[in-house]
Amino acid sequence: MTARYMGVDLGSTTAKAVVIDDLGAILAASTVQMGAVSRQGMQRAVERALDEAGLYADDVAGTIATGYGRRLVPGVQRTFTEITCHGRGTAAMCPGVRLVIDIGGQDSKAIAVDEDGLVEDFAMNDRCASGTGRFYEVLARAIECDLDDLGPLALQGSRDLEVSSMCATFAETEIVSLLAQGLPIEDIASSVHRAIAGRTLALVAQVGRRTPVVLTGGVARNPAAVHYLAEALDHEIVVPERPQITGAYGAALLAMESAARDASAQPAPHDVAAADQLFPQATPPDHSCVDCDGTPSSTVDLGQAIAVRRG
Repeated sequence: MTARYMGVDLGSTTAKAVVIDDLGAILAASTVQMGAVSRQGMQRAVERALDEAGLYADDVAGTIATGYGRRLVPGVQRTFTEITCHGRGTAAMCPGVRLVIDIGGQDSKAIAVDEDGLVEDFAMNDRCASGTGRFYEVLARAIECDLDDLGPLALQGSRDLEVSSMCATFAETEIVSLLAQGLPIEDIASSVHRAIAGRTLALVAQVGRRTPVVLTGGVARNPAAVHYLAEALDHEIVVPERPQITGAYGAALLAMESAARDASAQPAPHDVAAADQLFPQATPPDHSCVDCDGTPSSTVDLGQAIAVRRG
């Protein structure tokens, strides 16, 4: 029987698990929606992936965890930062990618990678909900729209309204004000999407525009988010078939490569981040809006040992 490996990505709002074979092919994958970082959600994701693959936990030769809650995943050999795992997984899913834009529930990232999926540079907004999945939830709630219907609705908008506040705390008030003026919800939705895309460009500018561009994370399932971001970048954006599992897939690939390294006793090129496990757990970011001006932070504390290649 060939070896099987697992990657687990315990994020801020979803838990993902991916099982691969010893050639890196995905055998099973699961995504579980949570209210917040949750051991129970993580366990459900792992169990679903194992069931889909027809495996028991003991059948897995190695597991690596990533995400905000990576320290909560039991039985893992190592933990890696989400920057490393998203870069690795996206490069494997979309060969040739040079810029990964990952927009999750509570943070967004711009990751420049080389041909091997190694991170060359990155920028991350984890201090403000602006432009994240939480922001889209605020918009959907304000216009009384199901989140799954938000993208198609925004694509119907034809008028670009001024949306000045990109703070999740105050944006709902501004959206309610636009509604009170009798403006069409389609135009409001499309205008907010355009504004969010513009803010995402500020994150991309910190690492430099590169192509091809791949959008991952839960927001990548929103067709309007993809459309308006591509419009802002003035370039086509690729979306993987399952954009939410790229981090977990990258973690599984790193588990496979780590096993191969251990077997040959040779350092693996993607294993620079292994020392991540030696340092204390990073707590989920404080999304306080006190003194926030809505500008994505250029400073991020991800700990050490991110696989970064510069120059």
